[in-house]
Amino acid sequence: MKSTRFLRFKTIAEYHRMMGLPKPEHPLISVINLKSIKYVPPQELINLVFDFYAIALKRTPNTKFKYGQQEYDFDEGVMFFMSPGQVFGVEIDKDAASKRRGWSLLIHPDFLWNTSLAKTIKGYQYFNYSVNEALHLSEKEEAIINDIIENMEQEYRSNIDNFSQDVIVSQLELLLNYSNRFYHRQFITRKKANSDLLVKLEDLLNEYFDRQNELQSGIPTVKYIAGKLNVSPNYLSDMLRTLTGQNAQQHIHNKLIEKAKETLSTTSLSVSEIAYRLGFEHPQSFNRLFKNKTSVSPLEFRNSF
Repeated sequence: MKSTRFLRFKTIAEYHRMMGLPKPEHPLISVINLKSIKYVPPQELINLVFDFYAIALKRTPNTKFKYGQQEYDFDEGVMFFMSPGQVFGVEIDKDAASKRRGWSLLIHPDFLWNTSLAKTIKGYQYFNYSVNEALHLSEKEEAIINDIIENMEQEYRSNIDNFSQDVIVSQLELLLNYSNRFYHRQFITRKKANSDLLVKLEDLLNEYFDRQNELQSGIPTVKYIAGKLNVSPNYLSDMLRTLTGQNAQQHIHNKLIEKAKETLSTTSLSVSEIAYRLGFEHPQSFNRLFKNKTSVSPLEFRNSF
């Protein structure tokens, strides 16, 4: 069994030292050309935690990335996003280490203080996507992203003045907005994969609500459903919202109401019994959700039959 090392980097300078890179030109932001990394990783999975944001585009063959419990093997160039404090595993073939291609953008949260992005950056959900839900770029899209990265690097390598932070933050916000657009394009264009995911979601919800032990299981959470589908909760909700106009929570509630209508119209179970069977701890919660979704109470719905 392969061993696992755990490394935490509190500063960008610490990461530069570990990777055999020169001292960063700015303590709070750095663009790293992956070809310049001298660090040769051991033949083991290394878990990394950054206390800063990391955005990367990697073209490294024979590399295995692990985010949480999910693994992703890729040889094509993909882009992914990490928030401070997230655990990220990497295992690189020693022969492939010298063939690293791409870049990493590291940004410490302190760099964003007193800017609008300090709060809004948390609204970009893809920072919570798993690596196996990374962003695939077309050549044209990659060129757009690379141009922005070059502009950011050029700005912080120039003489710092009173406008430098504003210019870099504006470029970063442009990068994030383009990435948002490209992710939504990916949701739409990956029709086969997303259609399969929708079918699996439907089957999973049907199976769950057809069980007889819902009282013990409770209402399925988005996290539970996403785990069964091997995607992150945020990715699942964003993909569904793009394709159907509804997020994962709404899909769960719709399936729950569909099952409730079926039970109300085909059995003599009381409303309370149905609520418990569907996973509600309190019948009042079931009544509120049902009326919110249908404009009538469960009893009114039953009486209509």
